[in-house]
Parts: sequence; C-alpha cells; structure tokens
Amino acid sequence: MRLSSIAPSPRPCTHLPHVPVRCSTATVSTPQPPTLNNKITTVKNLERLLDPIENSTATGDSPYRFMPGPAKLGKKWREYQGIRNWEGLLDPLDENLRREILRYGQFVDATYKSFDFDPSSPSYANSLFTRSSFFERAGIPETGYRLTKNLRATSGIKLPRWIEKAPSWVATQSSWIGYVAVCQDKDEIARLGRRDVVIAYRGTATCLEWLENLRATLTHLPNHSSVGCGPMVESGFLSLYTSGTAASPSLQHMVRKEISRILQSYGDEPLSLTITGHSLGAALATLTAYDIKKTFKRAPLVTVISFGGPRVGNRSFRLQVEKQGTKVLRIVNSDDLITKVPGFVIDDDDVSCRRDVDVAAGLPSWIQKRVEDTQWVYAEVGRELRLSSKDSPYLNCFNVATCHDLKTYLHLVDGFVSSTCPFRASAKMVLDNCRRKKTEGLKTANFLD
Repeated sequence: MRLSSIAPSPRPCTHLPHVPVRCSTATVSTPQPPTLNNKITTVKNLERLLDPIENSTATGDSPYRFMPGPAKLGKKWREYQGIRNWEGLLDPLDENLRREILRYGQFVDATYKSFDFDPSSPSYANSLFTRSSFFERAGIPETGYRLTKNLRATSGIKLPRWIEKAPSWVATQSSWIGYVAVCQDKDEIARLGRRDVVIAYRGTATCLEWLENLRATLTHLPNHSSVGCGPMVESGFLSLYTSGTAASPSLQHMVRKEISRILQSYGDEPLSLTITGHSLGAALATLTAYDIKKTFKRAPLVTVISFGGPRVGNRSFRLQVEKQGTKVLRIVNSDDLITKVPGFVIDDDDVSCRRDVDVAAGLPSWIQKRVEDTQWVYAEVGRELRLSSKDSPYLNCFNVATCHDLKTYLHLVDGFVSSTCPFRASAKMVLDNCRRKKTEGLKTANFLD
C-alpha cells in the first residue's frame, strides 16, 4: 500500500491563530521606451513561455521573495524531513513545515536567477554567479549555507552532423543544472538540529534538455535485470543524470564524488541530505536521492522536496525508493499539466488519494498487461501535498505557464491551510510585476516588427 494512501482524512477547518509568513512586496519599475536592446529579452521571454521564471541577476532582487521566519526544529527535525512520512503535518499544513518548504523553494529559485538563459551570451548555459557570492547575488545572503560544488547535466542524445551548421546554442550538450551547498553557520545548525546539505536543481532550459524530456518511455536502471518488471525510469531523465563526456563528467559522477567528500568530513555528526528541484529538476532530485541511498550504504536521512515534478518511474522503482528509506515530498498543483505526464497510471494504490489522474484501472487484466508492456505505465513516488491554483484569490490567469511557474507553487504553499479551509488572507501574490514586464516585452516586439 502506498504511503500516501493511508493519509488521515482532512479535518474540519479549525485553524489556530495565524503565524505570519513575511513576504516582500513587488518593486514596480517604470515602463521604459522600447529599444533594440529589448529584442533579445523579448525573444528569451517567448522561448521560455513554458517556464517563465523572472530573473534579476544584476541585483538579486526578486519580484516574489519569501522570507519565512525561523522556527527552531531541534530534536523534531527528522519529522520535518519525513521520517514518519509527514504524518499529520500536511492537512492542515504545519506552520514549521510550510516555512521549511518555502526555504528550500528559495534554494531552487536561486538556480534560475543564476542561470544564463541568453543564447547570445558567451556564458550561455552556465552560472552567472561565483561560488563565494552565489547566495548574496541570488538575493538570499543569510542562508547560513556555503556552495561547495557546481553541478552540470549532459545530454546523451547523439546529434546528426548537419547540426554543426546550426547556432551553437542549439547543440549545447552540457549545461549548469544546480549546486551542492552545506550549512556552515553554527546558529543555523542549532536551529535545524543538524547540519544540512542541500542539492538544488533548476528546470528545463536548453534545447537538448527539452528533447530529453520527450524521451518519455521507461528504461531499466543500470545494474538491474532487464527481464521482468524491474525498476524503470524515464529514459530522458536517466540520460541527463548518467551521461558524460571527456570534457564534462556525468551529473551522477559529480554528485557521488561530492557526497563522498561531505560524508567523510561530517559523517560523525547529525547530518541530513535534502534534494530539491522544480520541473525537470524535481525528476533529477528523485533520481539523485535514489542513487545516493543505493551508493552509500551508511547515508544519512535523504529527503526530496520537489515542486511541479513530472512522473519519474514505474511501480517497481517506487517500491525500491520506499524500501531504501528515501523520503519524497511532492508539491503538486492540480492545475499543472506537467505533473500529469509522462505516461499514465493504472495502479489502484495511486488512485486512492488523488483527485485527478489518468487511470486505466478497471480494465481487464490482460489489457492492463498489454499496456504495461508498452513501457508507458508510471507510478507516483512519495507523499503528496496537493494544491490548486483555483484556491488562490490572487491568481487571475490559469494558463500552462502560470500553473507550472515556481513562484505560483511557492505562493500556493504560502496560502494553503487545509483542504477544508479557505486560502490564507495574508498570502501575498505579487506576480503583477512579472506580468507587466511580459506585456511590455510583447508590445516592444510588436513595435520593432
């Protein structure tokens, strides 16, 4: 039985007195006259329509910055890391857990702020920030963490020779995908109750990453038998995690090497590994957690906090993740299409606590067997915190991009009380600045054309 299927029934709305989560307000910029310099920015915005994360790399300012107040977790830190599968903490949403989810969301948001999305830039697909100034330039200088390793993902797609005539950004094979950071501040370690290690991943950004996303059939994990229904994962995600070149080692290799070093340095003290990501990064976070627990037999508690992640593997993979003790908390927006792909689910256990999922359950067993043989049958992994854009009175746009936006996810976490309570009136939605900038960009593009 799935862990999420034994979740307690939602309780009536008896929310305790509000503990505020502070949010900054948006800085509204004065519209500037259209210039030729805006055209690259406009094109970039249009290309990133399905993943519209606003970046302010120059100042680190964010139009949507969460500033959760600190909560001393102490000896209860394992509960918030999922040791009991977040039992009793999700509905209604525990205030300390809310703060922790938002805090890890900031680490993911930093990956978008750092990444160079400009194809004309010499640093395209790399991090714009140095390790020493990373968190300060990302707008979160007081995390108490220090970035110890930059991570890159490499596509395993073999490109045709004619692609050499295309612009270089089309064939960018290896790109900066995220980082490893270790908590070094004594006060923060005391607050958390342990030393925490964060691995944060961004979502899809390059052409080859988009192509890898489309390789949606399941494939067997390395070192597992290809006979029978063993653990299988999405082909493209596995390719991005395990592929490497002579110039750039695989993401898997970099993660293993850095975690090995960290365990040697801090293995004798209370330690946690928290892997977080959005979209593609959420899928890579799940694969990374599985690989760490499989590689390091004495690994500490490994937790995944994922935002808007697609499906990753089949039922056998899910069972392997649960068996090894990896804890996965998936934050899901019911209105986000990305969380409903790839493939579909025919597992009755997956249906019991989902309100909307493509299910072929109820079909004759021989049909289900034929469907499973197509390598398109997935299973949801871990525990789910299900939210909905429709619950927020601050959202007036429900397109694919908005529902999948990381800022939308953080807003929904900030405002969710329980499945039976209204959205928190104190939750601040300040995406108007982002919408205004996109509108100005489109007007500029029309003017230049």
